[in-house]
Amino acid sequence: MSVRVLVVDDHPVVRAGIVGLLAGEADLDVVGEAGDGEQACARAAELTPDVVLMDLRMPVLDGAAATARILAEVPTARVVVLTTYETDADILRAVEAGATGYLLKDTPRDDLVAAVRAVASGETVLAPSVARRLVRGVRTAGERLTQRELDVLRAVARGGSNVQIGAELFISEATVKTHLLRIFTKFGVDDRTRAVTVALERGILTTP
Repeated sequence: MSVRVLVVDDHPVVRAGIVGLLAGEADLDVVGEAGDGEQACARAAELTPDVVLMDLRMPVLDGAAATARILAEVPTARVVVLTTYETDADILRAVEAGATGYLLKDTPRDDLVAAVRAVASGETVLAPSVARRLVRGVRTAGERLTQRELDVLRAVARGGSNVQIGAELFISEATVKTHLLRIFTKFGVDDRTRAVTVALERGILTTP
Protein backbone atom coordinates (compact mmCIF):
# COMPACT_ATOMS: atom_id res chain seq x y z
CA MET A 1 0.00 0.00 0.00
CA SER A 2 1.16 3.52 -0.78
CA VAL A 3 1.98 6.00 1.97
CA ARG A 4 -0.36 8.97 1.57
CA VAL A 5 1.54 12.24 2.07
CA LEU A 6 0.32 15.80 2.61
CA VAL A 7 2.95 18.51 1.93
CA VAL A 8 2.58 21.78 3.85
CA ASP A 9 4.75 24.85 3.15
CA ASP A 10 3.90 28.50 2.66
CA HIS A 11 6.43 28.95 -0.18
CA PRO A 12 5.03 27.53 -3.44
CA VAL A 13 8.46 26.90 -4.96
CA VAL A 14 9.68 25.05 -1.88
CA ARG A 15 6.44 23.08 -1.72
CA ALA A 16 6.77 22.10 -5.37
CA GLY A 17 10.35 21.06 -4.74
CA ILE A 18 9.33 18.75 -1.90
CA VAL A 19 6.59 17.23 -4.02
CA GLY A 20 9.15 16.73 -6.79
CA LEU A 21 11.54 15.00 -4.40
CA LEU A 22 8.88 12.47 -3.51
CA ALA A 23 7.70 11.96 -7.09
CA GLY A 24 8.66 8.72 -8.72
CA GLU A 25 8.58 6.71 -5.50
CA ALA A 26 6.07 3.94 -6.15
CA ASP A 27 5.15 3.58 -2.49
CA LEU A 28 4.71 7.31 -1.78
CA ASP A 29 1.64 9.18 -2.97
CA VAL A 30 1.41 12.95 -2.48
CA VAL A 31 -2.34 13.32 -2.05
CA GLY A 32 -2.43 17.05 -1.34
CA GLU A 33 -0.68 20.33 -0.59
CA ALA A 34 -1.34 23.28 1.71
CA GLY A 35 0.13 26.76 2.02
CA ASP A 36 -0.57 27.50 5.70
CA GLY A 37 -1.63 25.80 8.90
CA GLU A 38 -5.35 26.40 8.48
CA GLN A 39 -5.29 24.91 5.00
CA ALA A 40 -3.25 22.00 6.33
CA CYS A 41 -5.89 21.20 8.94
CA ALA A 42 -8.68 21.33 6.37
CA ARG A 43 -6.79 19.21 3.86
CA ALA A 44 -5.79 16.67 6.50
CA ALA A 45 -9.40 16.26 7.63
CA GLU A 46 -10.46 15.84 4.00
CA LEU A 47 -7.66 13.53 2.83
CA THR A 48 -6.65 11.62 6.01
CA PRO A 49 -2.98 11.34 5.01
CA ASP A 50 -0.62 8.85 6.63
CA VAL A 51 2.21 11.39 6.86
CA VAL A 52 2.16 15.19 6.91
CA LEU A 53 5.38 17.02 6.00
CA MET A 54 4.87 20.23 7.96
CA ASP A 55 6.65 23.56 7.65
CA LEU A 56 6.99 25.30 11.00
CA ARG A 57 6.76 29.06 10.53
CA MET A 58 3.77 29.94 8.37
CA PRO A 59 1.07 32.63 8.25
CA VAL A 60 -2.48 32.21 9.59
CA LEU A 61 -1.60 29.19 11.76
CA ASP A 62 1.93 27.97 12.43
CA GLY A 63 3.15 24.42 12.05
CA ALA A 64 3.16 23.47 15.73
CA ALA A 65 -0.43 24.60 16.26
CA ALA A 66 -1.51 22.90 13.03
CA THR A 67 0.23 19.71 14.12
CA ALA A 68 -1.67 19.58 17.39
CA ARG A 69 -5.00 20.20 15.66
CA ILE A 70 -4.40 17.67 12.90
CA LEU A 71 -3.44 14.93 15.37
CA ALA A 72 -6.55 15.66 17.42
CA GLU A 73 -8.78 15.40 14.33
CA VAL A 74 -6.87 12.71 12.40
CA PRO A 75 -5.19 10.56 15.07
CA THR A 76 -3.89 8.05 12.53
CA ALA A 77 -1.74 10.71 10.85
CA ARG A 78 1.92 11.23 11.68
CA VAL A 79 3.59 14.62 11.35
CA VAL A 80 7.17 15.28 10.32
CA VAL A 81 8.29 18.87 10.74
CA LEU A 82 10.42 19.95 7.78
CA THR A 83 11.89 23.37 8.47
CA THR A 84 14.87 25.67 8.23
CA TYR A 85 14.76 26.39 11.96
CA GLU A 86 16.23 24.31 14.77
CA THR A 87 16.09 26.46 17.89
CA ASP A 88 15.34 24.75 21.17
CA ALA A 89 12.01 26.56 21.39
CA ASP A 90 10.94 25.47 17.89
CA ILE A 91 11.88 21.85 18.52
CA LEU A 92 10.15 21.75 21.90
CA ARG A 93 6.93 23.21 20.53
CA ALA A 94 6.87 20.71 17.68
CA VAL A 95 7.51 17.73 19.95
CA GLU A 96 4.95 18.89 22.50
CA ALA A 97 2.41 19.26 19.68
CA GLY A 98 2.93 15.60 18.82
CA ALA A 99 5.32 15.60 15.85
CA THR A 100 7.10 12.27 15.43
CA GLY A 101 9.81 13.68 13.20
CA TYR A 102 11.86 16.86 12.90
CA LEU A 103 14.03 17.33 9.81
CA LEU A 104 15.76 20.29 8.22
CA LYS A 105 15.15 21.42 4.66
CA ASP A 106 18.72 20.62 3.66
CA THR A 107 18.03 16.92 4.32
CA PRO A 108 19.24 14.90 1.29
CA ARG A 109 16.51 13.47 -0.91
CA ASP A 110 17.20 9.83 -0.07
CA ASP A 111 17.13 10.60 3.65
CA LEU A 112 13.84 12.45 3.32
CA VAL A 113 12.22 9.60 1.40
CA ALA A 114 13.51 7.10 3.96
CA ALA A 115 12.20 9.29 6.79
CA VAL A 116 8.68 9.37 5.32
CA ARG A 117 8.68 5.60 5.08
CA ALA A 118 10.06 5.23 8.61
CA VAL A 119 7.50 7.55 10.16
CA ALA A 120 4.69 5.78 8.31
CA SER A 121 5.95 2.57 9.93
CA GLY A 122 5.77 4.06 13.39
CA GLU A 123 9.35 5.21 13.86
CA THR A 124 10.62 8.60 15.03
CA VAL A 125 13.03 10.50 12.78
CA LEU A 126 15.23 13.39 13.88
CA ALA A 127 17.96 15.37 12.17
CA PRO A 128 21.25 14.67 14.02
CA SER A 129 21.53 18.28 15.22
CA VAL A 130 17.95 18.17 16.48
CA ALA A 131 18.58 14.92 18.35
CA ARG A 132 21.57 16.53 20.07
CA ARG A 133 19.49 19.50 21.11
CA LEU A 134 16.76 17.27 22.52
CA VAL A 135 19.28 15.30 24.55
CA ARG A 136 20.72 18.53 25.89
CA GLY A 137 17.21 19.75 26.62
CA VAL A 138 16.45 16.66 28.68
CA ARG A 139 19.64 17.15 30.65
CA THR A 140 18.75 20.78 31.36
CA ALA A 141 15.01 20.32 31.91
CA GLY A 142 15.41 21.76 35.36
CA GLU A 143 16.54 25.03 33.78
CA ARG A 144 13.38 25.45 31.71
CA LEU A 145 11.38 28.58 32.43
CA THR A 146 7.84 28.44 33.76
CA GLN A 147 5.17 30.31 31.82
CA ARG A 148 5.15 33.12 34.39
CA GLU A 149 8.95 33.41 34.26
CA LEU A 150 8.70 33.60 30.48
CA ASP A 151 6.07 36.35 30.77
CA VAL A 152 8.37 38.33 33.04
CA LEU A 153 11.36 37.84 30.75
CA ARG A 154 9.38 39.01 27.72
CA ALA A 155 8.36 42.13 29.62
CA VAL A 156 12.00 42.73 30.60
CA ALA A 157 12.99 42.38 26.94
CA ARG A 158 10.47 45.10 26.09
CA GLY A 159 12.21 47.39 28.57
CA GLY A 160 9.72 47.24 31.40
CA SER A 161 10.74 48.12 34.95
CA ASN A 162 9.82 45.84 37.85
CA VAL A 163 6.95 48.13 38.75
CA GLN A 164 5.65 48.22 35.17
CA ILE A 165 5.97 44.46 34.81
CA GLY A 166 4.09 43.90 38.05
CA ALA A 167 1.26 46.14 36.89
CA GLU A 168 1.13 44.44 33.48
CA LEU A 169 1.03 40.92 34.94
CA PHE A 170 -1.04 41.79 38.01
CA ILE A 171 1.65 40.66 40.45
CA SER A 172 3.62 42.53 43.11
CA GLU A 173 7.02 44.09 42.50
CA ALA A 174 8.47 41.62 45.02
CA THR A 175 7.06 38.71 43.00
CA VAL A 176 8.62 40.12 39.84
CA LYS A 177 11.99 40.22 41.62
CA THR A 178 11.53 36.61 42.75
CA HIS A 179 10.84 35.47 39.20
CA LEU A 180 13.88 37.38 37.95
CA LEU A 181 16.13 35.74 40.54
CA ARG A 182 14.91 32.31 39.46
CA ILE A 183 15.55 33.19 35.81
CA PHE A 184 19.06 34.40 36.68
CA THR A 185 19.76 31.14 38.53
CA LYS A 186 18.48 28.95 35.69
CA PHE A 187 20.47 30.87 33.09
CA GLY A 188 23.59 31.28 35.22
CA VAL A 189 23.54 35.07 34.84
CA ASP A 190 23.38 37.98 37.27
CA ASP A 191 21.60 40.77 35.42
CA ARG A 192 18.55 41.48 33.28
CA THR A 193 20.44 42.30 30.08
CA ARG A 194 22.38 39.04 30.14
CA ALA A 195 19.20 37.07 30.86
CA VAL A 196 17.55 38.51 27.75
CA THR A 197 20.70 37.87 25.69
CA VAL A 198 20.83 34.21 26.77
CA ALA A 199 17.12 33.81 26.00
CA LEU A 200 17.67 35.18 22.50
CA GLU A 201 20.69 32.93 21.95
CA ARG A 202 18.69 29.86 22.98
CA GLY A 203 15.68 30.78 20.87
CA ILE A 204 13.45 31.23 23.93
CA LEU A 205 12.83 34.80 22.81
CA THR A 206 12.87 35.82 19.14
CA THR A 207 13.27 39.58 19.41
CA PRO A 208 13.42 41.95 22.35
